[in-house]
Amino acid sequence: MKQFMDRDFLLTNDAAKHLYHELAASLPIIDYHCHLDPREIYEDRHFDNVTQLWLGGDHYKWRLMRSFGVDERSITGEATDREKFQAWAEALSLAAGNPLYHWSHLELKNYFGFEGHLTPENAEQVWQLCNKKLSQPEYSARNLILRSKVEAICTTDDPADSLEWHQKLRQTDFPVKVLPSFRPDKALGIEKQDYLAYLARLGSPANFAALTEALRARLDHFTELGCRVTDHGMDHVPYAPAEPAQIEAIYQKRLGGQMPTALEAEQFKTALLLALGRAYHAKGLVMQLHFGVIRDLSKRVFRQLGPDAGIDAIGDQAPITKLAAFLNALDETGELPKTILYSLNPNDNAAIETVMGAFQTGEARGKLQHGSAWWFNDHKNGMRAQLESLAAEGHLATFVGMLTDSRSFLSYARHEYFRRIVCDLIGTWVENGEYPNDETLLKQLVQGICHDNAAAYFDL
Repeated sequence: MKQFMDRDFLLTNDAAKHLYHELAASLPIIDYHCHLDPREIYEDRHFDNVTQLWLGGDHYKWRLMRSFGVDERSITGEATDREKFQAWAEALSLAAGNPLYHWSHLELKNYFGFEGHLTPENAEQVWQLCNKKLSQPEYSARNLILRSKVEAICTTDDPADSLEWHQKLRQTDFPVKVLPSFRPDKALGIEKQDYLAYLARLGSPANFAALTEALRARLDHFTELGCRVTDHGMDHVPYAPAEPAQIEAIYQKRLGGQMPTALEAEQFKTALLLALGRAYHAKGLVMQLHFGVIRDLSKRVFRQLGPDAGIDAIGDQAPITKLAAFLNALDETGELPKTILYSLNPNDNAAIETVMGAFQTGEARGKLQHGSAWWFNDHKNGMRAQLESLAAEGHLATFVGMLTDSRSFLSYARHEYFRRIVCDLIGTWVENGEYPNDETLLKQLVQGICHDNAAAYFDL
């Protein structure tokens, strides 16, 4: 019987152990998509206790706790931080097979030196251990980033954001690049009740051309502060082309207070997303497209807590034909930017790879990417399935690897989890005689996936 999460955790053969320990483990991290708050980085936030650091804003953990029957009072409610930590310990202790079990214990081990496993019985001991360390200066937000050997962080920012904290960070001696990412979801959400209020933040553009110009101006500001990446979150990638006059009429209808039909919303989003894609290509930016999600299923919880509360799910209404047509519309004019595709539905894996393959060019290695297993798929089986699909249908050696997609300063343990899975997969191929035991090739393959490809792809 192997020891719980020992040095060779998830590494099932000698080749995998060599690849991880000798080639992957010590590599720095490029976190090209996350939800860290740049203000907390600038202010070098100190956390009063481990609940604030671990559970605050983490809807992954909230969801697991609800599934275990924990009352909302001890998740997002008025319970004390100590009570919430106890509830988390009770829920986590029996969460066999859930990636949160592994992530959480990697975080306890890597950042706090706790080698055991969290239980309701030892929760007080772990609480005291973590809080004692958090009281030390080296456990501030910036020091946790440095401790994790992070080279670059790309946050997620609305076009209307001032980017004040990014500007202030540039004036510090913090050695990690903290760069904004352009996420114009609200500008595309013409069907939303608060759309007109959002347009006011962009200067209330009077027509569609003025809207696109306002977004381009904001994009200029983002790139001045080092932006390399853009991002879009949607239930599906739209494609319903329409004439410019039709798009203008839809926009004016919304300015007049009327809601668009479903088709009109799709036509508007198509036109605006195409205009943005062309702007990204002109500036050499990477476009990320996240799709295949059903958001805010429980209206009861949404009314209570708002978005990002752990009430989303995998969707099945993301037509690959529309994705392909959208990419082709940009490719036709030579304006398709480097693009990363993420579907929350794992059934889309092979389809994504085959669509990507139709648009790859010599402009960049892996110009189109199948993004790392996302959200409900970033567990051992989901990561392995994405890696195997990419290897079988595309080119694994060009993959830009893992991201945290997280609001937590401890989530860099997920990179270790990912690297162990990558090394075990490739090591197994070597052990089975499916890939040669060639150290030069293996080093290029493993270190590329874990670090080097991202550095080149994002021009970091």
